Amino acid sequence: MSERAEAGAYRLRPDSKGRITLGKLADGVSSYRARRQKDGKILLEPFIEIPAEERWVYENPDILAAIKRGLADSKAGRVTRMSFKKYLK
Repeated sequence: MSERAEAGAYRLRPDSKGRITLGKLADGVSSYRARRQKDGKILLEPFIEIPAEERWVYENPDILAAIKRGLADSKAGRVTRMSFKKYLK
């Protein structure tokens, strides 16, 4: 059970076993790294896993930037239709 504490913050109450549920705060997240800071705060860093075969995209900033530009162009309607029929055998 959670309650709204302030804008962008939530108070999460642990169950009898010390577990908390993030609910919608965890949408789209596959795992977290948890760190306890010196002041006692617990920091959760969200992770999203990607398939190993796509890792090269994220390791190459030029490729990733080109893909992001292409997606932005497509979203903005800046697209060109092309046919590749002549290349099929």
